Parts: sequence; structure tokens; C-alpha cells
Amino acid sequence: MLKKNILFFLFINFSVSYGQIGGRYAYQFLNLTTSPRQAALGGKSITIYDEDVNQVMFNPATLNADMDNHLAMNYGNYYGEASYGTASYAYTYDRHLQTFYAGISYINYGTFEGYDENGQATSDFTGSEGALSVGYAYNIPYTDIHIGVNAKLITSTLESYNSVGGALDLGFLFIDERNDVNWALAIRNVGTQFTTYSGIKEKLPLEIIAGVSQELDHVPIRWHLSLENLQQWNISFSNPVRGEGNIDGSSEEEKVSFFNNALRHVVFGVELFPKKAFNIRLGYNFRRAEELRIEEQRNFSGVSLGFGLKMNRLKFNYSYSKYTLAANTSLFGLNINLQ
Repeated sequence: MLKKNILFFLFINFSVSYGQIGGRYAYQFLNLTTSPRQAALGGKSITIYDEDVNQVMFNPATLNADMDNHLAMNYGNYYGEASYGTASYAYTYDRHLQTFYAGISYINYGTFEGYDENGQATSDFTGSEGALSVGYAYNIPYTDIHIGVNAKLITSTLESYNSVGGALDLGFLFIDERNDVNWALAIRNVGTQFTTYSGIKEKLPLEIIAGVSQELDHVPIRWHLSLENLQQWNISFSNPVRGEGNIDGSSEEEKVSFFNNALRHVVFGVELFPKKAFNIRLGYNFRRAEELRIEEQRNFSGVSLGFGLKMNRLKFNYSYSKYTLAANTSLFGLNINLQ
């Protein structure tokens, strides 16, 4: 049972931030996908600029007056007993001060059976993490450039260990209205631990994301292209299962090409009927697909899909993301216009 618990924690950590970028930082839950719409588009879209207040959690520059008095709530079951959710709210004080944002995210890892080093049963334990964020965005006068910032207070409890930290998200957005193209850059999780788990200070999961999206003329489609983890070029790793065997029985490590590594930074998604009451979304995460694929078997890792349905002041969103044959996630969300 102890081995199962350890493997469960490792699998969650791996799924949050696959490959070489995983397992090195505290508060990995900060990089979980925050909404069904974002998950359905592949997980890292930062260019959406409309009334969807969920977007502010990943790029604070997308905060705008159309989000005024909008509330968004999301929930999803992760692997095993783990579950996580988010809530976001925006309020426009006046047109001069722009719009303010408040959000919360959490993950609950469930209950685990405890054992000591001799394999004797001890008390059960739990694990959970959360972050409270506030944000503000500003449109630079006489330009189409938007800048924004989120400040986050982070708490984490894993068994008997606790940690508190703080971080900032910085966002930039340029809207080319003539060509209906949005360009964005987000620098996320710039911060530190205020208190550590056991006296050793750990880094936060810093991530730099660039993105572009465009709504096509005469076709009700908006495509999204994101480049994730730009803070680190090499995010690949050699999978021992894919090593090449030699005649003498030895094996060589898998060689990841320059092009293969470059593709692992790419997330692509499309949204059909983006301005209608009913939307269909499809996404593909190249890194997830490459690192979770099974040799000689198609399992569609990296594929995600979902939809949105608007009914008066309510909008329901759903997404389904494919990870492995045994592990997939669904996210449910509700956006409410409180005006």
C-alpha cells in the first residue's frame, strides 16, 4: 500500500508538469489548467479577450470591463481521490480605474494510509494546496496594448508539513483589431516561499508562455497557438522504453531531435463558433502526446475536446482531456453574469 501511495503522488506530479520540468519545484498545482475552455484548447491559451473571467488566472492582461460582475466556478476530478477547482470574479469600479479581479484555486489529494519505515500502519493523512489571487489590468492610453498583474498568496499542507509562499503573474496582450489577431505573453509564478516544509527553500514553478490567436474571416473559427515553457529550451527526456537495442544486448538511450524538442513547446487549439451561444473546442498538446504515448499502440494522448453552452446569463462549459489509456480528466465549469 505504501508503494501505491508513493506512485500515486509521483503520477500526479508528473501529470501536472511532464518531463524534465517536473519534480523540481514547490506548488506544482499552480500550473494546472484552470477552466474547461482552456483545457479543451490544449491547456495554455493566453490570448482570449472577452467576458470569460477564467482567463485572468493564466494571463492577467486579459482582464477587461466586459467581465464586470461575472463569476466563474470550475471543478474536476483528477486521478484517484484527487480533485481540484477554481473560482474567479471581476468587478469594474469605474472606467478610469479599469477592472479588478479576485480568484481562488485549490487541489485536494484525498486521504492516504500512513506507514512508518518498518511498514507498520500509522495514522491516515491528507494533502491539499490552495492559492488566493487578486489582479489588475491596464490599457495603455491610445494603444492596443494591455498589461496586467496577479498577486498570489499560496498555502500547502502535505501530511504534517506546511508551507506558505507568494508569487506574481505578469501579463502582456496586444490586440490587432484590423486583422483580428491577439498576441500575448505571460510570465507566471515569479515568487518565493515565505515558510518552507522542512527548512529547505524550494523554487516556484516559473513558466513563460507566448501565444497568438486569430478569428478567420468568413469562417466561424478562432485558432490558438501557444508556446509553453519558454524559460527552458530542453524539456525532453529519454524514455528508456524507446531505447535502441544493440546486438550485444545493451541498449542506447532514445535520442530526442531538435525538431521533436521544439514541438514539445507547442499547444494548438481551435474554437468553432467562438461568438455564438454554443461553442465546440478542440486542442492538441504536443508534449503531453509525446511523453505519454505508448509504443506500438495508439492512445490519443494529448488530444482534448469540449463545448460551451450559453443560456441567458449562464454558460456551462465542459472539457475532456486524454492522458493515458487509464487516466483521463474531465472539467466542468459555470460562468454566471450577475448583472
